[in-house]
Amino acid sequence: MRELDVVLSRYLDRHYGEAPAPRQAAFEALLELSDPELFDLLRGQTEACDRDGEAIVAELRRTHSD
Repeated sequence: MRELDVVLSRYLDRHYGEAPAPRQAAFEALLELSDPELFDLLRGQTEACDRDGEAIVAELRRTHSD
C-alpha cells in the first residue's frame, strides 16, 4: 500500500536512527506484518503485542499527521 510506504519511510527518515535498539527491533518486527495487519494496527483496529510495538505504532501515527 502506498500510504503505508509513506508512513514507514517518514519514520525511517526522521526517527529510526535515533531510536533505542528495542524500538528499532519493534519497528523491524512491524515490517514483517502483512499490509492489512499493519494497516489495522495504524487505524487502531488491533493492538501491538508489546510495549515497544505500541510505542512504535503511536510514533507512526504521529509521524503520519506531521
